Amino acid sequence: MMTNFKSIEELLRMLSREKALLKDMFQRRKSISYSYEMAREMVDYKNDRLTFLLEHGVIRDNGDALELEEVYQQFFERVLDVNEEISIAGVSESLDALNSAIEYYLAEESPKRRYGYIKDIRRILHSIAGQSFRNVIDLKRNIDSTYKNEPNYKVKKLRLENLDEKRKAVTALIFRTEDYFENRMQGFLAVAGDAALRQTIAEVKLQLKEAHHNILDLERQIILYLNLIEYQSRIIEKLRAVKYLRDQQVLESQTDVLELLQRRNPVWMENRPKYTLKLSLERLRNSDEGLAALKALSLKLQKGSTIKRKKADAIAQGYLDTKPRISEGFNTVEIKNAFLASGLDLYTYIKNYKFSIAVDREQRLVLFCQIASQFQGELNITDEYHIDADIEYPMIYPALT
Repeated sequence: MMTNFKSIEELLRMLSREKALLKDMFQRRKSISYSYEMAREMVDYKNDRLTFLLEHGVIRDNGDALELEEVYQQFFERVLDVNEEISIAGVSESLDALNSAIEYYLAEESPKRRYGYIKDIRRILHSIAGQSFRNVIDLKRNIDSTYKNEPNYKVKKLRLENLDEKRKAVTALIFRTEDYFENRMQGFLAVAGDAALRQTIAEVKLQLKEAHHNILDLERQIILYLNLIEYQSRIIEKLRAVKYLRDQQVLESQTDVLELLQRRNPVWMENRPKYTLKLSLERLRNSDEGLAALKALSLKLQKGSTIKRKKADAIAQGYLDTKPRISEGFNTVEIKNAFLASGLDLYTYIKNYKFSIAVDREQRLVLFCQIASQFQGELNITDEYHIDADIEYPMIYPALT
């Protein structure tokens, strides 16, 4: 017996905890059978988690493999807009629910409960518009996918014809909804007199009109694809006939293929030659024409960079000084590790640290900033500030583990 989720929090926790398994099962829903061992690997070999999913109807065991329950698979497909099935039952049921809500409103006398029915009617109207538009989007995606990805011509043609029937059903449902608005809703609006409901109906009518225009485009697209399939099928039949005659060694004697080939110009079957033009880099860099071409290319690529000649600056006098210099390279990792074991704050530790050479105050401040920024994850930077002469610094301690 299936166990229901007790709350929305429990459902959300399950989705978060098992997101890796659900994602993997959803991605493989068409490719392979999902074995029990694959599922155990995704839940870290904790069988109780799989048992929980089975008991709560998230996945099901079909004997030799596991599958996502239909309600979760349809939910993921609808939310991600990857569903292949076009369902018109939802819109039809929504129209029936809309009719019932109107009848409830007319029979109700309490203003408060009437307002509740008005909210239900607006929600159902938005649902009808959303489902109709989603059906059109699903139709277009499935039509394109069938024509481009289905390898079997017969199956491709049958699927396109089936999608065309779905298109006609969606069109009929849109017409039925528009007719319902014109005949039933006009009288109801006069009775209800709700401005928000009028606005909702106007928005839904615009969405249905846009969906109908897209349906007309889909009709032309299906006709085009069916004609292309028919044309390609005839070509394949001819190729099979030619192959059969060639295999029987009677192609030249029973056909006029040699005469046709002599009248044809076979040059169109050859690859078009490409002649590359290699520019001189020296000319591009050192000529006015080359620089102008590079500037034009930069603007075209929208790099926003300006290409111009640059002259080297004069060498500073200090670089020519041959006096020996002493450079101190601090081992920040070693100093950081010693600080973490000291129990002091970082500023006091750096200020009193004994270096092997003379280090002035400015160098110690630079080292303080380096360690604070480089090892931020290992430090506890507090909001407390102290002042040392003219320097205000934050109190930084080793991070608590």
